[in-house]
Amino acid sequence: MAVRKLDTRPTDASKSVTMKSDPTRIDPLKLKLGKLVARHDPRTLLLASYTTPQLPAPPPAMNVAKKVKGPWGMMDNDQIGDCTCAAAGHLIMEWTANAQSKMETPTDQQIVAAYSAITGYNPTTGANDNGAQELDVLNYWRQQGIAGHQIQAYMALEPANHTHVMDAVWIFGGCYIGLALPKTAQAQTSNKQIWSVPPSGTSGDGAPGSWGGHAVPVVAYDSRSLTVVTWDKLQTMTWGFWAAYCDEAYAILSPDYLEQKTGQTVAPSGFNLQQLRTDLADLK
Repeated sequence: MAVRKLDTRPTDASKSVTMKSDPTRIDPLKLKLGKLVARHDPRTLLLASYTTPQLPAPPPAMNVAKKVKGPWGMMDNDQIGDCTCAAAGHLIMEWTANAQSKMETPTDQQIVAAYSAITGYNPTTGANDNGAQELDVLNYWRQQGIAGHQIQAYMALEPANHTHVMDAVWIFGGCYIGLALPKTAQAQTSNKQIWSVPPSGTSGDGAPGSWGGHAVPVVAYDSRSLTVVTWDKLQTMTWGFWAAYCDEAYAILSPDYLEQKTGQTVAPSGFNLQQLRTDLADLK
């Protein structure tokens, strides 16, 4: 029996079909990361040291980003690997939007200036754009300030402790975290999907750090997910994604948020703020 050869040439019908591009689609290859491998210092204060049994349970859901009006801004993280400083800038926006009379938005130049001071990055030549470690950024933020804002202290959270993350958002107005992003998050980012662990698990393209390290602030949570600020947008992730890919997390004591209208730092009953002040004095 003769076998008919298939004609694979395009038909007139196929010629008339065009794929429309999505102008809102995000190209993850045009985005930058910039968080270097987590460094853990045994001298770092621990959030667990200051939460007492009298501290109430955090609310089941919290969103401290609601009062931020207008764009979050890239803070040059689409051009250089300054995510560690951009995350600080986004926290300053959110803190001042919630607790001050007017939201303050750090300029790109202020964020880049901090990144340059910490890492030696040269904005003129582009040299030394190698990212930064979160501890270096936190120490600089406490000692020198970023965009004119200094923090008073930072405390490390227990890895994968949901209550600690919730406490950080509830008490301190956010949580400064580091993620070892997998390559699978690229497509999820491009398609504006929630960041989640792939069905294949944490191997291959799902391996921690296979895309790179990224610093972001957590500004909301509920029973199913957390929300962070990155690349001018709010991005959600599952708690499973947090557990698989978060490699460092810090609660930050900032007068921008905690002093509010009282003129002095306040914290809920059950958080040992006095002990924290004592320990800070011992570090100096």
